[in-house]
Amino acid sequence: MTYRDLFEKWKLSSLKLNLKFLEAEFTTDAADEEAAWEMYVELITRITTQRLEYGDEKTALDSVYSLFKTTRDVLTRRGRKARSFTKIAVIVLNQVVRPFTAKWHKLSLEGAFENPARCDEFRSDLKALQDKLRSYSAMLADLAKVEDITAITAEDWQA
Repeated sequence: MTYRDLFEKWKLSSLKLNLKFLEAEFTTDAADEEAAWEMYVELITRITTQRLEYGDEKTALDSVYSLFKTTRDVLTRRGRKARSFTKIAVIVLNQVVRPFTAKWHKLSLEGAFENPARCDEFRSDLKALQDKLRSYSAMLADLAKVEDITAITAEDWQA
């Protein structure tokens, strides 16, 4: 499997990546699995993969922004040995998360969350981000060799 195959499998093929990188063989080891598990747990327990029903926009933005520190922490602890995870995590952080946080951090400082129309726009942008981060979390579950439970909701438990 190549990195191209991996990103296509998890619907993240729209990311801009170097052709040489895309064609490189994708392999993992135990360090990648452990790092993927850590990041997976962080993603599935945040607004990054869960619906924002009653929460407020600023708290949701802060949670998304905290992925930078979380990812850096995982990379600091595991990155040197978890080479494949590192490549994936840095790409997702810089090409998926960063554009969202850059836009909404600036707008929040300008009072965007006081405007209902802007709040609706934020929620729409968040939903688009969540779709990508759900794909990322599914990829991480696969790398960690665990069942992906991202989509489990309260209704699923009642069935």
